[in-house]
Amino acid sequence: MPQISTHEFERLPLRVHDFLAGVPLHDVWAIDLPRTRSGITLDEFLRTAGARSQVSCDCCENDRGGKGSLLTRSPVVRTLLNIRFFAGRLLGWDREPASTAWETFRTRLTTTDRSRSLALAGAREGFFRLVYRFENEQLLELINRTAHAAALSALVETPNAYRFYFGVYVESVSRFTPVYMALVDPIRKLIVYPSLLRSVRGSWNQAFGTD
Repeated sequence: MPQISTHEFERLPLRVHDFLAGVPLHDVWAIDLPRTRSGITLDEFLRTAGARSQVSCDCCENDRGGKGSLLTRSPVVRTLLNIRFFAGRLLGWDREPASTAWETFRTRLTTTDRSRSLALAGAREGFFRLVYRFENEQLLELINRTAHAAALSALVETPNAYRFYFGVYVESVSRFTPVYMALVDPIRKLIVYPSLLRSVRGSWNQAFGTD
């Protein structure tokens, strides 16, 4: 699953470019999905895939899959995540700071953003909290003692397909943030994200009958 240039991503007419102005874009990925019909939105994809996941128990509670999750984790990825979360518990990496110690990205929401959003800001989505969900764009947020991060999902219809974008933003919370990202980047880029994005294609095929 290709990591794409930031130039392609930044040309897309997405709210996130202005919304997260000043927050570094760490990397962005994309995957092309079959076009079975026109007019499919990201929100429809999330709702359809989420409903199917609940029926098949793919997103069970102990896997921390959110209601809008498209990312079914492979055994290898689950093992890596379990190791990471064990280390996080042991070293205290994953404790969410007190709300008075940091500013959530949700404080950037305008009245228009809140009226456009199809889901409640702050709702838990797996490991993340929702910032906003528009028809074709969703922003999730995570903050702990390693980083203040955001994950952007977007769906764009092209003449012959759909393209799903996944962008990762990382803001430092301490001097440890760049060290931590350097440590996890090889595994994240070579194993975790390719596997997760393949699962997006699998969810799409199941949701829209393209198996």
